[in-house]
Amino acid sequence: MKARTLALCAAIVLASGCASTTGTSPTTTTTTTKASTTTAPAPPQTTGTTTTTTLPKPKPRPPLYEPPPVKPLITPALPGEGKWTAVDTWAKGPPSILTTTFRTDPAQPSTVAYCAWFRASTTLFALYLGYKGPGPTALARGPEMVPLSGRPDLLSTFNSGYYEQDDPAGFYTHGTLYYPMVKGHATAITYKDGRVDIIDWQGGTSPGPDVLMARQSLTLIVDGGRPTPKSALPYLWGPTLYGAPEVWRTGLGIDRQGNLIYVAAPAQTAASLAQIFVDLGAVRAMQTDINPEWPILITYGGPGAASPSIFVPNPASIPDRFLFPATKDFFAIYLRVPGMTQQPW
Repeated sequence: MKARTLALCAAIVLASGCASTTGTSPTTTTTTTKASTTTAPAPPQTTGTTTTTTLPKPKPRPPLYEPPPVKPLITPALPGEGKWTAVDTWAKGPPSILTTTFRTDPAQPSTVAYCAWFRASTTLFALYLGYKGPGPTALARGPEMVPLSGRPDLLSTFNSGYYEQDDPAGFYTHGTLYYPMVKGHATAITYKDGRVDIIDWQGGTSPGPDVLMARQSLTLIVDGGRPTPKSALPYLWGPTLYGAPEVWRTGLGIDRQGNLIYVAAPAQTAASLAQIFVDLGAVRAMQTDINPEWPILITYGGPGAASPSIFVPNPASIPDRFLFPATKDFFAIYLRVPGMTQQPW
């Protein structure tokens, strides 16, 4: 009986999963295992950041140089006296030609100088023979007038220098040396890189390969911004009409910025002409032609040599003087444009 009871008890234990050997009520134990939860750390928060770089303001371009007004020598000044006026307003870009007039001598208030300033960076400076000037030659003389190819951009024309018979001097243009260069002569010169200058020629009889044009006349009347000692010697400056010491005289100068200056004035000696150039800010200057017949400067009012106008009053001249074959050699100023040759011919 005891064995049967034990067997029955064991069966109950097997069936219920728990039994007491002492006969007490069975105890059921439930074990709950919590899953371990691991929380990954949150990524750091990123705050959007905008970086602003302040660039320095570009420096303003300096204004293009223009010559200062000429201080009148006589008071009260005439309206506009000594003030520069642009005459090529039809052309693109900054003014290339400025003109002014002023009275040169308080003792002669009727004497007026006619002055023109040419911006070197926007112009081309050219030289042409006339059918007589500068003198006879067996070489081809060229167009003897403003060539048709240059007229669309023509700004100005003006007189050159002496005949060779009056002043044997160098004359070089369009790759041809018509007369040999003379050491010590004042020289209006242009280079193939576009520079213009008035210099005391110290080279040989031929210009170098970098020279485009050279026209000589006597010696410098201004050097280093001052009249030269030779400018005070009347006998050095050419035969004058009726032997008068004071006559119409013309000249070319260069300012410190490398721009060309033209002057024509009546009743001048070489010394007084030199002083006009000093008053205009020239650092070097030369006399070109003299006497009443030859001074002339013409400007043009539009492309194609339109509306020619005489700036230097000369009853012996006409506005289209250099648009057909001219007697004497002359200079021409062209607007510098892309693709244009440096010396229209």
